[in-house]
Amino acid sequence: MSVAVDHTGPWTVADVLALPEDRAVRYELLGESLVMSPAPGVRHQRASYRLHVALDTAARAARAPVEIFEAINVVLPSGLVVPDIVVVDASATAEDAVSVDAEAVQLVVELVSPGNKTMDRKAEPLLYAEAGIPSYWRLEFDPAPRIVMAELRNGRYAEEVTALAGVMTRVGVPFAFEIDPVGIARP
Repeated sequence: MSVAVDHTGPWTVADVLALPEDRAVRYELLGESLVMSPAPGVRHQRASYRLHVALDTAARAARAPVEIFEAINVVLPSGLVVPDIVVVDASATAEDAVSVDAEAVQLVVELVSPGNKTMDRKAEPLLYAEAGIPSYWRLEFDPAPRIVMAELRNGRYAEEVTALAGVMTRVGVPFAFEIDPVGIARP
């Protein structure tokens, strides 16, 4: 699909949200530039689904007033992103919208893809911090699965905990949660 061919001028969030749904491509807006990336592969999808289920189970057990989504549009002050997993205040999802505002997001999780390492490790955390999202986690697959968990402190993410493969790790933010990354990443 050739989206950018018929568009003139800088892109806006409204322009991106008006694009037709395409499950093969993710559209994000960084500044005024449209960024397209292919849909994630099998390993990524498997791990995203499992982590989503684990987070949802923990949120329900904690009776946390949140919803967990995969690949939902999040509107930031500097554009529009599609994190791999998002924990959102349940009150912000009452309507059937196509996006959520960053103010309602408690946690974003990125699964590091081979073609997106720089975005997942450097650029996106800066955007999430700028938007004031309290927690940022990053699932790294190689050399062994691990989840780097960071909290927003003074406008930047400070790594609090790293959940290592083969070790059950417990955290309390955004709700009580425990995980061993091996169970998320294994085939």
